[in-house]
Amino acid sequence: MQVALVDAGGANLGSVRYALERLGIEAQLVQRAEQLESADRVILPGVSTAATVMARLHELDLVRPLRHLRVPLLGVCVGMQLLFEHSEEDDTPCLGLLPGRVRKIPDAIGVRVPHMGWNQLQPLRESPLLRGIDAGDHAYFVHSYAAPVTEACVASTEHGCQFAAVVQHGSVGGAQFHPERSAAVGARLLQNFIETGLA
Repeated sequence: MQVALVDAGGANLGSVRYALERLGIEAQLVQRAEQLESADRVILPGVSTAATVMARLHELDLVRPLRHLRVPLLGVCVGMQLLFEHSEEDDTPCLGLLPGRVRKIPDAIGVRVPHMGWNQLQPLRESPLLRGIDAGDHAYFVHSYAAPVTEACVASTEHGCQFAAVVQHGSVGGAQFHPERSAAVGARLLQNFIETGLA
């Protein structure tokens, strides 16, 4: 099993790699399109702004290869947001693998933005990513922008509004929360992605 970890320049790159090592996975850091050719699974992490991570992917000439992957892809945090068509953050065109626009979490009384902390997951439909993850299980979030609850959303959560916590459409999946910081729930999601390939 060859797992490719895209070096999108995010601060969570090392922690995602370590989380995979705890599962017995030695991921290959990817900075060139040809490195994706031997991959069985691809993970796109990101902790930064949508514009910064997309600029990095353009710089590495990875945008087109990611759009045309033939193997399962998992986006994490900003990496999940980039799966959608567009982000309000710096008015950024994204990968367009899932329909929808990522928007800023609205300000409201008692709602802190950025959203930082543990939130409960609410499964909306079955998905290989959610095997062994139950309604009410907690995951750790750090973000100011969120993806909409569309047909691709398989689990949601709430912080001022309802938004997508886990998405999957075909071989494209994503987690808005940080699996590498979400204890057993995060490890289970990563393991599910590796084992099932979203099938």
